[in-house]
Amino acid sequence: MATIVSIKARQIFDSRGNPTVEVDLTCSDGTFARAAVPSGASTGIYEALELRDGGSDYLGKGVSKAVDNVNTVIGPALIGKDPTEQTAIDNLMVQQLDGTVNEWGWCKQKLGANAILAVSLAVCKAGASVLKIPLYKHIANIAGNKKLVLPVPAFNVINGGSHAGNKLAMQEFMVLPVGASSFKEAMKMGVEVYHNLKSVIKKKYGQDAINVGDEGGFAPNIQENKEGLELLKTAIAKAGYTGKVVIGMDVAASEFYKEDKTYDLNFKEDNNDGSQRISGDALKDLYKSFVSEYPIVSIEDPFDQDDWEHYAKLTAEVGANVQIVGDDLLVTNPKVCILIKQNFPLHQKMFLFCWRAQRDCRLTFCIVSTEGSEGN
Repeated sequence: MATIVSIKARQIFDSRGNPTVEVDLTCSDGTFARAAVPSGASTGIYEALELRDGGSDYLGKGVSKAVDNVNTVIGPALIGKDPTEQTAIDNLMVQQLDGTVNEWGWCKQKLGANAILAVSLAVCKAGASVLKIPLYKHIANIAGNKKLVLPVPAFNVINGGSHAGNKLAMQEFMVLPVGASSFKEAMKMGVEVYHNLKSVIKKKYGQDAINVGDEGGFAPNIQENKEGLELLKTAIAKAGYTGKVVIGMDVAASEFYKEDKTYDLNFKEDNNDGSQRISGDALKDLYKSFVSEYPIVSIEDPFDQDDWEHYAKLTAEVGANVQIVGDDLLVTNPKVCILIKQNFPLHQKMFLFCWRAQRDCRLTFCIVSTEGSEGN
């Protein structure tokens, strides 16, 4: 049996030039695994806690404390462990070595979510290598899943919110090629819609409008969210995929939720007059109008993470036909239907927990990526 003989962490830089954690893991049979953690730009207040150094270095974003926790606490505790025992190792790190809890569960505040996730990913990769099987198969085996199916990809093609320097409040507008017969065909359809969207935006708004946001989607300087949906509808039709390609949204509404319980659709404008502030009920009705006019099948974070009232209302009114996805709302809580982000630690374990319980799960990427983010 191969066992872990070495775990070493270091500080590297992510795609935004901010420090993050990378871990190298070596086993007794010579198996080597490396993993680095990404991070998000818009994060919910209940998410697992990244550990940053604070202070002046790297504008407070250094991760030397998280690196030290891997090298002095987590690493020594895992020496001699079997890397194929993913759940046992994750439980050891979170429940025994860290042990911090908030109202949502284990919050990883002591050691840092970034430290724990980097090790968890490295262990998972090492476990697959020791067993001489692909990583996806290793995860499927842990889940007891013998039927392997590639998901429908969601292409993030228009960026707004915290992911772009335009006026658009809602963060992501996506296309999903649900009518494809294979993943290869789905990729073809997504790419063709993307390029048709580029020509539609350029023709309507000019060359500058096809600049891209943080996630590679176009970032035209529009303010009306409905205009973004209209652009997608036009591009889908131009590509010849009406009825085969549908729309998803990640609103990230917590980013523009205000203390008076309104939603400011003009939140990017400093000292705005407040004319774009609307109530939760008005925002709910706006989503309902979107759903009636456009082929929308999924809306992520349509309200603030604490606005359970309007989540319940929207789900009751459109949930039979539209997937209401919780990210900031649920932050990888395995008790409810979730979105799994790779900057949340233990995504393998939590995802499998939800999958076994027949919860709706969706795997996503993080805006700030690393070379270790291929699991996204």
